[in-house]
Amino acid sequence: MTTYNKAYTAEELPSRAAIFAENVRIIDEHNARNDSSYTLGVNEYTDLTWAEFSSTYLMAPQHCSATGQQGTHRMVGGGADSIDWRTKGVVTPVKNQGSCGSCWAFGTTGAVESAWAINTGKLISLSEQQLVDCAGAFSNMGCRGGLPSQAFEYIKHAGGIELGNDYKYTGRDGSCKFQVDKVAAKVTGEVNITEGKETELFDAVTNAGPVAIAFQVVSDFQSYRSGVYDSTRCRSGAMDVNHAVLVVGYNTDSASGKPYWIVKNSWGTSFGIAGYFNMVRNKNMCGIATCASYPLTK
Repeated sequence: MTTYNKAYTAEELPSRAAIFAENVRIIDEHNARNDSSYTLGVNEYTDLTWAEFSSTYLMAPQHCSATGQQGTHRMVGGGADSIDWRTKGVVTPVKNQGSCGSCWAFGTTGAVESAWAINTGKLISLSEQQLVDCAGAFSNMGCRGGLPSQAFEYIKHAGGIELGNDYKYTGRDGSCKFQVDKVAAKVTGEVNITEGKETELFDAVTNAGPVAIAFQVVSDFQSYRSGVYDSTRCRSGAMDVNHAVLVVGYNTDSASGKPYWIVKNSWGTSFGIAGYFNMVRNKNMCGIATCASYPLTK
């Protein structure tokens, strides 16, 4: 309660304490195993049941129709043992979507911010709230979900996106207040990774920059702390994805030997590795390459 500034009523405290204790039991049980490549830990969400967490912080399952059977990414080739776009100064700090299923908007802004920085040399923080309020005509649903591929199309159609400081985040659905004269970045198009093709995702992250992806979160991910996430429970189909994030690089874990993606989340810095997580590569784990796309900004 002290660490995360939590306050409960006297009536609510016993039930929250019981939920916390059960989640800690699950965390401790997992961490006692010696066959897992990732650890769990207490974070600001440990006082929530899975039902509460999923209904608040995840989006309704989305159908990734844009990627289809054949995406639009064209392979360049090459690659390295590792790449981390954060070290190149083109990734904004971790943000927090709050109690709104707007992860898709954060995945979108993250990708546009990075693409814009790569092309212009200027790293700016863009407005998620503009997408929440204004992108509904492109099959997005504000706090109930959406997809970066659809949001890129909206930004292109609208003529651009404002700075986060100009169109501030409220974490609630609102009416569109977009002002075209305050546009800070523009999108000229989007590129979709062919559904499930991690080789294309690897090529895109290597040669183009960070890529917005959507994947399926299952219950233990709520408590992810460190290591390479490698689940036997999540699914990878086009109708399974329920959370959108940003792949910013890749590497190989020295302890487990597992190759992994470096992924930026939007649940604040108490989650995972200062707001990031590592997802195992080459298994299309949880659908990480099922619904991936990136914007063009020039």
